[in-house]
Amino acid sequence: MKFSCEKYLLQNACSTAARAAASKSPIQALEGLLLQVSATEVKVTGYDLKKGIYTSFPADVVQGGSLVVNCRLFGEIIRKLPDGIVTVTTDDLNINVKCGKSDFNIMGIDPKDYPEMPEVDGQNQIALPEKILRSMINQTIFAVADNDVRPIYTGTLFEVSGEELTLVSVDGYRLAKRSEKLDGAHMQDCRFVVPGTALSDVERICEDSDDLVSISVGQKHISFSIGETVVVTRRLEGEFLNYKKSIPENFRHVLKVERAEIMTVIDRVSLIISEKNSSPVHLILNEGSIQCSCATPIGKAEDVCLCEGSGEGLEIGFNDRYLMDALKAAGKDELLLCLNTASSPCILKAADGSEAFTYMILPVRLRAND
Repeated sequence: MKFSCEKYLLQNACSTAARAAASKSPIQALEGLLLQVSATEVKVTGYDLKKGIYTSFPADVVQGGSLVVNCRLFGEIIRKLPDGIVTVTTDDLNINVKCGKSDFNIMGIDPKDYPEMPEVDGQNQIALPEKILRSMINQTIFAVADNDVRPIYTGTLFEVSGEELTLVSVDGYRLAKRSEKLDGAHMQDCRFVVPGTALSDVERICEDSDDLVSISVGQKHISFSIGETVVVTRRLEGEFLNYKKSIPENFRHVLKVERAEIMTVIDRVSLIISEKNSSPVHLILNEGSIQCSCATPIGKAEDVCLCEGSGEGLEIGFNDRYLMDALKAAGKDELLLCLNTASSPCILKAADGSEAFTYMILPVRLRAND
């Protein structure tokens, strides 16, 4: 094969597909990128048997063909080439890369050794703008579980009901929910769970654009088509939490806070928290103010955040990182903190009454020295 293209096109394609290439695998080809050259374009694929990403770009093609190149080495070569036109030529398993005065010759891998990616049968399909999907993922993915104790929770639930799409992530300590109306969406009501690692890639690939992302849902796999790039991932199987029954609807205390102010206060008092000196953030919900404090073996920090409403002196503790993650992702300037008791979940919602997002955080039991 032989083709020429602008360096940035090849670099962008390789960096995108590399997100799905295996870092270490008994199958050497999976540590590489599959280059497939047709009459007018180049297709670059990364695949680790769980997730695959392929993307295409136009090129000046002299001869078609295919070859697998080492992902790390080839990616570094392309990245460090000077700007300009890159020419890639192969001779059997040898690959030559030229750009300006730079010239590299490396060994490739037989494309016959590269496993074939699964086809998504596409029983259901839905389309929504890139910027909306990116926003929905951003506001929920932080609550995905990072361990395999319950594999189903290492992914995010997609629930389609009528013309509304809802994303839910949960890790046993917190829950993040984001809903969006999809005008004109033609998709049967369904539920499926997408691995968080794949959604992270989808979020990075999506841009702040109104261009549509097409989601195809099959029996075992899901694909996200974003422009010239496609992300294919397996579905996670298992029983996901019934989130509708888990989120309280009635509250004794509802306090309105400025998101920026409470984030600043929580950030200050948590300065003395570290991996060696962990402690919850202690909140006392008074009339018109929230007293925040934290005590660890290295010291104590206190601050006050103003609010509207009263918690009648309720004392409650939270993991500082879990609380900050929710506040950062909320997006709205004014939030409602909805609580019942010191041992029941805290719900964060938009103060303007919109139901687009809801966050639930479980409190931490306070000890005498907290």
